Amino acid sequence: MTPISRRSFVLGGLAAAGAAAVPAYSSSVLNATAAVPYPFQLGIASGEPDASSVVLWTRLAPSPLNADGQGGMANANVAVDWQVSTDDRFSTLVASGSVTATYAAAHSVHVVAGGLNPDADYFYRFRAQGHLSPVGRTRTAPAPGTNGRDLVMAFTSCSHYEEGYFTVYRRMAEDNPGVILHLGDYIYEYGATTGRPRLHAGASEIVSLADYRRRYAQYKSDPDLQAAHAAAPWIVVPDDHEIENNRAGNIRADSTPSLTAAQWTARQTSAYKAYYENMPLRPAQAPSGASIPLYRKLPWGKLASFHMLDTRQYRNDQACGDGWKDCSDADLANRSLPGNTQETWLLNNLAQRTGTWDILGQQVFFARRFSATGASMDSWDGYRASRARIQQGWVDRGVRNPVVLTGDVHRAWASNLVADYNNPASAVVGQELVTSSVSSSGDGDGATTIPDVGMNPWLKFYNNRRGYIRTTLSPTEMRADFRAVAKVSEHGAAATTVKSFVVEEGRPGLQTV
Repeated sequence: MTPISRRSFVLGGLAAAGAAAVPAYSSSVLNATAAVPYPFQLGIASGEPDASSVVLWTRLAPSPLNADGQGGMANANVAVDWQVSTDDRFSTLVASGSVTATYAAAHSVHVVAGGLNPDADYFYRFRAQGHLSPVGRTRTAPAPGTNGRDLVMAFTSCSHYEEGYFTVYRRMAEDNPGVILHLGDYIYEYGATTGRPRLHAGASEIVSLADYRRRYAQYKSDPDLQAAHAAAPWIVVPDDHEIENNRAGNIRADSTPSLTAAQWTARQTSAYKAYYENMPLRPAQAPSGASIPLYRKLPWGKLASFHMLDTRQYRNDQACGDGWKDCSDADLANRSLPGNTQETWLLNNLAQRTGTWDILGQQVFFARRFSATGASMDSWDGYRASRARIQQGWVDRGVRNPVVLTGDVHRAWASNLVADYNNPASAVVGQELVTSSVSSSGDGDGATTIPDVGMNPWLKFYNNRRGYIRTTLSPTEMRADFRAVAKVSEHGAAATTVKSFVVEEGRPGLQTV
């Protein structure tokens, strides 16, 4: 990878007039030297924007795929300098400093760059060991009580490295979004499988901390993914493949690979540690052993509130042994997909109605989707009382514009959400936008006929191509453009808009553009 904007770091100057000087290296930290290999092979990222700060991320890894997961870094501390500027030549610095990257954290850094103006665009970069990182662009949220500019927000999920190229990430970056949401399955845990467009490093399913670190390094070495991270701040939540497919709380879907209880706990601990190390998350989201606090609310002025949910860590086990089936246990009142504590947290936050648009960023299909053989027990159809409590909860609290954003299913869907799924004429109380995947499930056949729409008349759109959804939020409407690429088995396909909907403020329901 060729680093960009190296010259601009010199032009900006770490101790430029009017800019805060970066602290000198201490004797316990390695001196920077350009003789060492380029350490920014995994790129840079930003995330978790609020009105005055944003998280800046990088991880030093000159040899990303080393088997020990340390990316070719020695067991020593390294000073990493950082800068934030209003221009990409860094002629005017608004924030700067130095942070120590440690071996214990795989030389990842999470800088909370504060003192920034609301609703403003910034550029950022790092320096370590005599080298400059690429330059990233980021953005802060509007001030509380203000709408700020209209927000272009893109979201996607499910990037299986082996099943295709990450062209979707590149196309998202080219749309110049103000923020990107990733709704889970950032990595896949499987071992290498022959006959794929490209292969995972490592023949076996990943289990150890070194395995997970190496897998993130392989994914983050991808130039298209790096472009998407450099284009905008990200807000992320995991799904299941960040640890193991179809896990439910602490319960495994199967016994492959064979693990003792202690080994399963160690696997979860390793997976969450590696997830935090590789995501632009705030320190408040740092894991504690085999758990990680990831459900959270991010305000975007009075334009929107992002309620980011964790639908894996706290759920009851899938009903009737999981799978697609007709299962009466799915109706039990004591079953919850987000868990009772998170349900209460969500409803309390929705009651505040601080944003025009209440956006629920989550992982699995929300609307009812029945077929002749039943429904997916891994989705909200397996936790129907939980879904009903949340939908009725936002109705009771006077939430005007709830929008559920969903990943997981590798297909694009759009649906109205209705008060009673047993009554086709029931009132519309919200809407769900389901993104397709970055690459999972390969190219797709391009089908657009909505499966089982006769049983589920609230379903309004379906497309089997890989892609993402680009939304534009204003105080009066949300526009959703479903974007798709024809192929991921080959690199570089163009993206096209295959369908667009509008939701008008205060008028639930998808309107075709």
